[in-house]
Amino acid sequence: MDLYEHQARELFKEHGIPVPRAEVTDSPKEAREIARRLGGRVVVKAQVKTGGRGKAGGVKLAADPAAAELTARQILGMDIKGHPVGSVMLAQPVDIGTEFYVSYVLDRAAGRFLAIASAEGGMDIEKVAAERPEAVARIPVDPAVGVTSAKAAEIAAAAGLPAQTADVLIRLWQVLVREDALLVEVNPLVRTRQGRILALDGKVTLDDNAAFRQARWAAEADTDGTADPLEAAAAARGLHYVRLDGEVGVIGNGAGLVMSTLDVVAGCGARPADFLDIGGGASAQVMADGLAVILSDPAVRSVLVNVFGGITACDAVAEGIVRALDTVRLTRPLVVRLDGNNADRGRAILDELRHPLVQQVTTMDGAARRAAELATAG
Repeated sequence: MDLYEHQARELFKEHGIPVPRAEVTDSPKEAREIARRLGGRVVVKAQVKTGGRGKAGGVKLAADPAAAELTARQILGMDIKGHPVGSVMLAQPVDIGTEFYVSYVLDRAAGRFLAIASAEGGMDIEKVAAERPEAVARIPVDPAVGVTSAKAAEIAAAAGLPAQTADVLIRLWQVLVREDALLVEVNPLVRTRQGRILALDGKVTLDDNAAFRQARWAAEADTDGTADPLEAAAAARGLHYVRLDGEVGVIGNGAGLVMSTLDVVAGCGARPADFLDIGGGASAQVMADGLAVILSDPAVRSVLVNVFGGITACDAVAEGIVRALDTVRLTRPLVVRLDGNNADRGRAILDELRHPLVQQVTTMDGAARRAAELATAG
């Protein structure tokens, strides 16, 4: 379950992560009163569970309470990537000095979490990751140890973050553990011109399997139909899927591997259409469900399956793909890269399939390049 920004912000505040003062409303008239309480000048931010709000016009600065009411009226009811805006958050503006990016994400394949951080946060973090991957640090975190002071210092140093961000890194880990989250992200985490560290935006994805421990969120589940329909369909199948704005569908096993695949696809001149992590098991049903969801996106022009066999061997993955194609009509090219446990046997199984739309490439870079070529051709 994804939280709205204002919900993530409240979690951060509860765990001692500094955030600007802010309030939420679904009323333009109330927006004027909130702006008055917050000092007059405010940032008005659409509350939707998708990225790209700023570029879509869903984040605007209002100079005074009257402007806040007008801006809220303009943003409420907007459609941002299929998500209607039902509420806005008004926040005190911040005198930003430097923007950073920090997050923790579950890496199922490796059985650990991954800290991802960069000294170059903000709206263009995806471009930074694609064009200069060395600017984004990826540090594994052992869940049995967690983020200690030493680990926080390691993450900050690897990403080129100021030492004072270490406390936020520790507290952000506490959010992940105590709230049973699969992802916590701050973009941007900023250092103001006065030297304060503040979390200006937040994204939190909770583990639905831990809902019995997190009753407080049960009432917060989407009941207004604002969830992306493909994400809702994937969730109903138990898939970890996030829809993006590209043309290359991506399936992988393990969040770290999938995220790396997204970066490589972007580096090949194409845009990923999704994040889909099938986790440790790639049964025929899982593959069929994943392919069905991805092929339901009309923007997808090719699909890349990138699997590193571990507990689930590559021959089992290949057999899952074969059986999945018995139930899912493949209408776009499918590029498969298998490596690791029983990779040779898995490749042989797909060779025997002789499907005209299935291609195999042995390296991740090569597979991403081929998927990008197929997606952008013509």
